[in-house]
Amino acid sequence: MDLFHRLRATWNPDMYHGWGRTRRYFEGWYFKIVNANQSAALAFIPGISMTESGEQHAFIQVMDGMACTAQYHPFPAGQFQPSHREFDLQLGPNSFSASQMHLDLPGISGEIRFQNTNPWPKMFGAPGIMGWYSFVPFMECFHGVVSLHHSLEGALQYGKQKIDFSGGRGYIEKDWGRSFPRAYVWMQTNHFDTADRVSLLASVAHIPWMGSSFIGFLGGLWLEGRLFRFATYTGAKKYLEIAGDKVSLIFKNSKTELRLQAHQAPGTALQSPISGEMTGKINESLQATVHAELLENGRRIFEGTSKTSGLEVAGAVELLLKN
Repeated sequence: MDLFHRLRATWNPDMYHGWGRTRRYFEGWYFKIVNANQSAALAFIPGISMTESGEQHAFIQVMDGMACTAQYHPFPAGQFQPSHREFDLQLGPNSFSASQMHLDLPGISGEIRFQNTNPWPKMFGAPGIMGWYSFVPFMECFHGVVSLHHSLEGALQYGKQKIDFSGGRGYIEKDWGRSFPRAYVWMQTNHFDTADRVSLLASVAHIPWMGSSFIGFLGGLWLEGRLFRFATYTGAKKYLEIAGDKVSLIFKNSKTELRLQAHQAPGTALQSPISGEMTGKINESLQATVHAELLENGRRIFEGTSKTSGLEVAGAVELLLKN
């Protein structure tokens, strides 16, 4: 039965994939919510950790992108209860799905509903953003996008203040496998100054592969309902430079080109998986600046700047600079 559930999840990346796993495994979802005036930016990461020795616990990490603080709330593994039919996770008194998030944590409570979600589209042979790599069983880390862009409704009691997120924007993604990559760059934002219905995701990572390795990348710009994809498996090219706090990244297909200029900002230390155990440390900012340009057939069809972007530059990033 576990195998059947895992096969179903392969075609539905937002679902839980860890059926039958007992060691060296992690899985977590990333819920980012930003209120309408961008004064509050929070990320909630529910997940499960299974160590080399088989010890297990569930967790919810909370990131406050403006205060640059993080909380880690552990739970007994038995309280991690995913559905085998859809993405629907119950974790203690908290629940998470593609349509809502209900929170009952120390100092944080309330419900946020997600409206007009935009999942990464499925294609023949490509159930999610990883394309045919979704079917490779020995990948170190898998990635999925639950919703590129959606509107928010609801409020949270956050400490002594109540934050209304109605009219804000959200984003949901996830990771599962053994460990985060040895080195990677990741950026994401739904808040550009020139358009409301736009979302950016871009990632470059060191990928172990059959005794060797390669530099893989994923990217997408969702613009007014149209998704422009860039990935290793599509035959796209990438050009990456990192100098100080500046990240320059270009994705290029035969007809489209995405140019990104990002500047790092103060961030927050989050726990990350190493062989399933949450002992790693990464630094993520939700205050980074990203300037994006999208060209189609040589003509610029979008340009904008975001000052509330998520940005991670992690690990031995010199490995990523081989173009």
